[in-house]
Amino acid sequence: MNTINDYLVVKPRPLLSAEAIQLLLLREVLDYTVLRTEDSREINSVDTPLSIKDSKTVKRVAFLGSKQKAAESRELESLLRSACSAANFDAKECWLKDNLCLECPRCALFGATALSEAPNIRHRIEYSTAFSLLTFDLLTEEITFNAVDEKTQTTGQALGVRHVVRPASLFASIVTLRSVTRSELILAVKTLLSSKSYGGETRIGGDCRNTVIGIVAGWEEIITPLELTLELYERRTNIDRAIIASFLEREYKPKAGTPAKVKVLSDSEIESVISECANTNIDNAFLADAYKAVKEYRGQQGG
Repeated sequence: MNTINDYLVVKPRPLLSAEAIQLLLLREVLDYTVLRTEDSREINSVDTPLSIKDSKTVKRVAFLGSKQKAAESRELESLLRSACSAANFDAKECWLKDNLCLECPRCALFGATALSEAPNIRHRIEYSTAFSLLTFDLLTEEITFNAVDEKTQTTGQALGVRHVVRPASLFASIVTLRSVTRSELILAVKTLLSSKSYGGETRIGGDCRNTVIGIVAGWEEIITPLELTLELYERRTNIDRAIIASFLEREYKPKAGTPAKVKVLSDSEIESVISECANTNIDNAFLADAYKAVKEYRGQQGG
């Protein structure tokens, strides 16, 4: 964690500073997954250039930021609940969306709206739409489902069609942490590594694995998910952390507003950060420190 200590804050505070940590991810779909909005049965899609070198317009699957955030916010909620129970740590019950406690690390990181006159908590974790590496036609299909009569064991008329993304589909994604503490970074990374279920109809699909393929720290964001997608399309047969770090250093760091404050982590540095986060125990001492920081933060807000 020493490589990015300068981009972490000691305590969360209402007035955000410029420190930002971008976690570059590959989200790999491992089962049939429904990536759609609630008012439509169609898979979310968008037209984009094919790659960073080819401006030809193609249709890609869009994995909306709101869908990523919802799954990972709930995952962190579950993680904290289990950790508090295991450590016998007394914490107020908190759940989406009508009983946000405004006192836990999840509320402090993901933001929370107060139902009373208390101040709201501004989010410090940011999501954008993730885009499929390959084109829409290569990743999607329709699955027809039927009801089976238990007595005759025959199928009747088809009940409907599910529009799904196929297994082994890859999505380039970026999660940005702003003005976060060491404990918040640890919780964010643990959440990304442990989140395994996304999209609609997760009772029968939606399995996914997140892999960190890059980390950039600085006083700003230097790359977007669309740019990452277009870069990776050219390198889709060899997605390597060292290669990603190389084009970030060469193409994106020089375009930053303050390049001197941008730190692109190497493969070994990424592995060190991820390993430290994953192997840190969320014990009583960790929880006490994290919850105390939120309480002090709320005190600064007048909450």
